[in-house]
Amino acid sequence: QVQLVESGGGSVQAGGSLRLSCRASGLTYNVYCMGWFRQSPGKEREGVAFIDDVGYTAYRDGTRSRFTVSLDRAKNTLYLQMNRLQPADSAVYYCAADLSQSCPLGTYSIMSRMTVVGTWGQGTQVTVSS
Repeated sequence: QVQLVESGGGSVQAGGSLRLSCRASGLTYNVYCMGWFRQSPGKEREGVAFIDDVGYTAYRDGTRSRFTVSLDRAKNTLYLQMNRLQPADSAVYYCAADLSQSCPLGTYSIMSRMTVVGTWGQGTQVTVSS
């Protein structure tokens, strides 16, 4: 059973940067889709960035130029480097993993599948002030 633990959230001013980490214990799978979601009060959960075992990446519109998702398999740790943060990026960020297949194409398809079969972390708060 894989467990996901996020860290790295915090408070930052607009224009600043944060790097989120997601440590995956027990990650021995060779096929996977992993990534980040976020949810702010009163809004639906949205997919942010994803990566899979063949190196495919997917990003939410408006984040590709500012965010970078990466995975260090040696450390079993997923990262989300977030630059030029904006107040609209404030949310609880969740790490999630689907260990049964590579990512389907597009963030919407990934979200749909993760919602059903994904393993989730507990979340880490990101607050961006203007």
